[in-house]
Amino acid sequence: MDEKRLGHACILSASTEEESAREALRLAQAMLCRSSGRRPCGRCEACRKAAADIHPDLITVRREKDDNGRLKQNVTVDQIRAVFRDASVLPNEAAHKIYVIREADRMNLPAQNAALKLLEEPPNGAVFLLCTTNPGLLLPTVRSRCTEYRSAAPVQAAEGDGAPAEDYLRAAASGDRAQLLRWCAAQEGLDQRETAALIESLRGAAADALCGRRSAPGLSRRQLSEIAALCGRCADYLRVNTGSKHIIGLLGADTPLGSGNRG
Repeated sequence: MDEKRLGHACILSASTEEESAREALRLAQAMLCRSSGRRPCGRCEACRKAAADIHPDLITVRREKDDNGRLKQNVTVDQIRAVFRDASVLPNEAAHKIYVIREADRMNLPAQNAALKLLEEPPNGAVFLLCTTNPGLLLPTVRSRCTEYRSAAPVQAAEGDGAPAEDYLRAAASGDRAQLLRWCAAQEGLDQRETAALIESLRGAAADALCGRRSAPGLSRRQLSEIAALCGRCADYLRVNTGSKHIIGLLGADTPLGSGNRG
């Protein structure tokens, strides 16, 4: 990605959190680099400071630890408010102050709303890099104010989860609610992030079937549309931290069933 066209905010999506963080560091180094040639050079003082995480104008926001030393579940609204206050202060050494928000999809709803205000009215010279493995967990209003960049080997919800998506459509097409509930029971061990990826996979599978990119015998176009809409509802619920078991239960209860004729 060309950092000169980055704008004031970017969502960096990758298959792992570490990969998205590496891309954020590369972009940050490129913006801070003092080389007159290719950037980042990796050799100048600014690049070395950024790599060592000691550059005063490169600020990383990550989940904090609780009193027992365990990582908290979310990036909190207080952390984003602290970014808001800090971003109003001029840079120390560079032309920009760069904020890297690690695991941005773990911002809870109040934190995302605070981030939205920050993205809508960014202080001069502030740049925000949101690292994520699942941009679908970010509010649509947050995503709409960012440039989205996906690495060459991204997490595609429909990739790597092809078997669960196929099994879900097969269970729905069977017309047998018990078969669908058995599929749901097999998914109950998923955590919030895995559930979000699964929902995107199911929605993608339904959309592909509607567009003729995959076969879904036993399900009508109306039923596929209802499945896509149901997945959209589930994704919305996940954004407000609805539990994974509730989401899986919703799939079991509200998925439309086909005729049982798989042609």
